[in-house]
Amino acid sequence: METQGLTSMTDEAQIRWMALGDTTRQPAVILLHGGPGLPDYLGDVAPMIADLAPVYRYDQRGTGKSPWLGRHSFARHVDDLAELLNAWDVPKAVLIGHSYGTNLASRFCLTHPDRVAAMLLMCGPFVGDWRTGDRAERGRRMSAAQQEQLRALEELPHRTEEQEVELLTLAWFTDHADPERGWHWAAQGARRRRPVNWAMNSQLGKEGRADPLGERLAELRACLPARAELLGGADDPRPVSALEALALRLDLPLTRVDDAGHEPWLEQPNTVRAHLRRFVQGAVGS
Repeated sequence: METQGLTSMTDEAQIRWMALGDTTRQPAVILLHGGPGLPDYLGDVAPMIADLAPVYRYDQRGTGKSPWLGRHSFARHVDDLAELLNAWDVPKAVLIGHSYGTNLASRFCLTHPDRVAAMLLMCGPFVGDWRTGDRAERGRRMSAAQQEQLRALEELPHRTEEQEVELLTLAWFTDHADPERGWHWAAQGARRRRPVNWAMNSQLGKEGRADPLGERLAELRACLPARAELLGGADDPRPVSALEALALRLDLPLTRVDDAGHEPWLEQPNTVRAHLRRFVQGAVGS
């Protein structure tokens, strides 16, 4: 049974959340979606583990059904998560972040290490010069015509609905190991994961460059919970070598999911389900 709610933050922003499973059990699992600027899209992941622990998801402020027109910052998003944990009566949580959600989980851990029971970082965070390899691999997976069309759409000052869907489909289909299924998933996501909050994406991207997580890895390593792991798709265009380097610097185990890209639960659901269940069982003592 899924429950939903709206919680007011201290600055009066309204955050929409969803919970699956028995919310009286502790600790709870919190799924942190990526973007930044997208609404929650982890609805297929929550049922994989909801019988082991309650699973909470939420639309980060400014996305989905959590409207917000103010300026975005990492500090504010970290505060949102802390305030949500208070509202849910969750003193300590198992954090599972995906993509940008791994960055948010890491920054939350830096600020509130006492509130993190365990942490699984899925397909991120990527630090250092990973974008060069990412751009090269995406270029290899796209035709020249597709690359040209994506550039043309990106340069438009205003886009129609169909142009926005086409841009996102072109930008996202290379996230997957299988290009045909990847196109289907990207086109589906381009209509469902909307609207994209481009201002949020830009503001947090700029802050990330000014305050890179890569420069705080020693601090992060020192405050990680006893149970923390990395998981990544072996065929993510973002180079898995970047996650391997991160695993070494944080002294964490890294699981590579073969034949899967940036959203491995889509291409290898059984493998990801088994990994998540093992991790959560170990974290909550099920």
